[in-house]
Amino acid sequence: MSCGHDPADSFLVSGMKRKIRIAPSILSADFAHFASELKVLENSGADWVHVDVMDGHFVPNLTFGPPVIKMLRQHSKLPFDVHLMIEKPENWLDAYKDAGADRLLFHIEACAHSHRYLTRVRELGMASGITLNPQTPLTEIEYVLDQCDQVLLMSVNPGFGGQKFIESTIEKISRLRQMIDQRGLSTVIEVDGGVSMQNAQRIVEAGADVLVMGSAFFSAEDKKGLVENVQNL
Repeated sequence: MSCGHDPADSFLVSGMKRKIRIAPSILSADFAHFASELKVLENSGADWVHVDVMDGHFVPNLTFGPPVIKMLRQHSKLPFDVHLMIEKPENWLDAYKDAGADRLLFHIEACAHSHRYLTRVRELGMASGITLNPQTPLTEIEYVLDQCDQVLLMSVNPGFGGQKFIESTIEKISRLRQMIDQRGLSTVIEVDGGVSMQNAQRIVEAGADVLVMGSAFFSAEDKKGLVENVQNL
């Protein structure tokens, strides 16, 4: 039921105006009612479903793997933005494609041959992406940026939801935006961790295209209004 990654999906409209998107993280959903939570997410007008995969080794938490995602795939037509927080992600690329991922991100810190695996993700028909932890410099992706359909900047230390946004991420977003624009790339900047309406404007102004929201989304009484506010930033 995967809807296709569409790596050419344009994030530029009306010249240089970026289209801002929101990807609620189901890590903050009610695990006992995933199907209904996905329906709520879809009805809100959100753009993507952000899926955090943790193995208990690369990060100190354990979530879900391909079998669960394959079941979730049956309950939503939205693109699945799958964030692998796991060791040896290269061993799992095919499995997450088969499970229904549309966009697949792995951590640069967990991978010795990122160029090879970014290429493989695209060959499998998914959008390719790399994630950077808060302390990881942008120089780590300098020579593979042109192979990335998206770059996810963590604005908290990965592993748990509900953490406070790390303020130095704003400068990092801005520097990455400059790198992308100077090279004329269409790479999407995604930000994850402590994102809320209190800091969303600054994150977008710094250059982000996609905001991942977990607790801020699922705790909102007016989820549709939240989504519209983000998309109109």
